[in-house]
Amino acid sequence: MQEVKVDPDKPLEGVRLLALQSRKTLLVPTPRLRTGLFNKITPPPGATKDILRKCATSQGVRSFSTPVGLDARVQVDLVVVGSVAVSEKGWRIGKGEGYADLEYAMMVSMGAVSPETPVVTIVHDCQVVDIPEALLEDHDLTVDYILTPTRVIATGCERPKPAGIIWSKISCEMMEKIPVLRSLRSREKQAGKDVSLQDEPRDLDASRLQTAPLRALRGPQALPLATQREDVPADTVYVGNLPRDAQVSELKTALRARGAAPLRLSWQGPQRRAFLHYPDAASAQQAVSCLQDLRLGANSLRVALARQQRPSDLVDTRPGEPHPNRRPAVADL
Repeated sequence: MQEVKVDPDKPLEGVRLLALQSRKTLLVPTPRLRTGLFNKITPPPGATKDILRKCATSQGVRSFSTPVGLDARVQVDLVVVGSVAVSEKGWRIGKGEGYADLEYAMMVSMGAVSPETPVVTIVHDCQVVDIPEALLEDHDLTVDYILTPTRVIATGCERPKPAGIIWSKISCEMMEKIPVLRSLRSREKQAGKDVSLQDEPRDLDASRLQTAPLRALRGPQALPLATQREDVPADTVYVGNLPRDAQVSELKTALRARGAAPLRLSWQGPQRRAFLHYPDAASAQQAVSCLQDLRLGANSLRVALARQQRPSDLVDTRPGEPHPNRRPAVADL
């Protein structure tokens, strides 16, 4: 192993020190990825053990590092991540913010890791627990080895690691916070990949919804509520009357409990609505049936096929209110 990627967490400070003492190339992700993906830690010439120990700290990462750009030819030989809990099967739970999973997916996208690159986590024995597979999602990173004070566990995990960034799980808010993510998205879009975001409405833009159908509403023969709108995808379900303080995670939990989890969820919290995107029209219709009488908090939610809604339910036309497509909503990864 020559190039080692170690998370910047305090519990992994000893691992970073060991890598520097072993004269490995140490790569540390920038905290919350705000200024890039990696920093390469470069100790000063003739650094003593005390200096190396300082280089391994968060302050040292800031003082003795150089940024590594997306165009750098990085080949990571070993990935070391922190964990809150991990199972002997290699299933891992982090702090819940998704940065370790995202960092790995970004490394895949830039060709820095392969499926054969070993992933190690270092934890206390009490952190090795049984984890239900139901808690795992397709973007979650698994580990190949677990190191504790008393054991080295080879997990033999066969669950696939992320094969790249799953853009449908990235929110607009996260895109705003992580510039390197925007750069990667631009590259993948140019390569012809689907880079639609989690809370980015699909095929519900104002130019299509505010033309002929809206004009028809102003005429003497107004469209009834149940009119099938051909300009809205048949695989999309509208959820309205969300509580003002609702969180996207609460809605996701409710959808999973009803067995109606969508492929993608477009969250428009300020407008108190969301759009659920399913594989096909039949799946969308089945979801509508499953979600009848759904409540979130004290609110009874309105659930129907999006193409059966009034244009005002799909596009916010209140004066001074920007179109929801231009207004990133808060959603979790």
